[in-house]
Amino acid sequence: MPTPTVRQRLRARLTSGPLIVAPGIYDAYGARLTEMAGFEAVYMTGNGVSASLLGRADVGLIDLTLFAQHAHRAAAAVEIALICDADTGYGNAVNVRRTVEEFEAGGVAAIHLEDQVMPKKCGHIPGVRPVVSLLEHARKIEAAVAARRDPDFLIIARTDAAGAEGLDAAIARVIAYRKAGADVIFVETKNSPTLLDDMKRVTGSVDAPALVNVEEGGALGQLTTAQLAELGFRIAIYPGLGRYAAGFGIRHALDTLRREGSTRGARDRMLSFKDYNEALKLDEIVEWERRYLPPAE
Repeated sequence: MPTPTVRQRLRARLTSGPLIVAPGIYDAYGARLTEMAGFEAVYMTGNGVSASLLGRADVGLIDLTLFAQHAHRAAAAVEIALICDADTGYGNAVNVRRTVEEFEAGGVAAIHLEDQVMPKKCGHIPGVRPVVSLLEHARKIEAAVAARRDPDFLIIARTDAAGAEGLDAAIARVIAYRKAGADVIFVETKNSPTLLDDMKRVTGSVDAPALVNVEEGGALGQLTTAQLAELGFRIAIYPGLGRYAAGFGIRHALDTLRREGSTRGARDRMLSFKDYNEALKLDEIVEWERRYLPPAE
C-alpha cells in the first residue's frame, strides 16, 4: 500500500486524533526548526513574510509570486504539512485560480483565503476590516476548489466579517463558504468578554472542521491546546510564534553586543554552531559528499 502523502495525512487528521497544532514561521529555517521540535504541521504567516522579506507591516504589500516562491522553499525543506496564508487570493476568482495553482505546485498542503476588501490588512491590526459580498467570496472558494489538481490540497475559508457585521453574519458566511466547497472554516474574531462563547458558537454552528488563530497576547493565547480542542477546533495556528521569538532573541543579542562589546552575555539564548548546523542537516551534505564526490588528490 502506498505511503500517504503529506496532504493526505493532513486531510485525514481533520477528523481524527488530537488538535493539529501549526506553529507560525516565515521561512524555511523556521520550518526546519518546527519539524525538529516534533510538530506535524507548520504555518507560514503573511505578516511574518512581509516582515521578513520587506521589513514592513502586513497591509497587502506581498504579492502572489513573492509569497508562493518563498512558500515553495519552506515546503521543500521539510516533510511536514505547510499551511499558508494566501490573503484574498490576490484578486478575483480568476486570480484565485492562479493562486491555487502556484501554491499547490509549490508543495504547500493547505491555504486559507479571506474575504477582506483589497488591499487587506492583518486581522490583529486595530480597526474594522471591510469585506466583499458573501456571494463574491463564495464564488472565489468555488473557483479555488475547481482549480486544484490534487483533491487533498486543502482550501480553508476565512472570514473577517465579525468585526464589521457581527458574529451572526460571520457564521452565515462560513456556512456558505462550506457549501461552496471549503474543507475548513476560519472565523477571525477580536478579543472581547464573550470571545470564548463566540468561539463555541462558531464550532457548534458549522458542520466543518474549524481553525483557530491564536494570537499570543490575546485571550486565546492564554488557553492550552487541550482547551482549544475542547472548544471544538481541529487546527490551531500560532502566527506570531516565530516572528516574536526571533525578534526578541535577535534584539537581545544586539543589545548585549552594543552594551558589552561581546555576545557572551546573550549566548544562553542563542543556538550553538553545532545546533545550527543540525537544523540545516549539514551531516546529510557531508555524507552525500563522502559517497559521491571523488577523493581529493
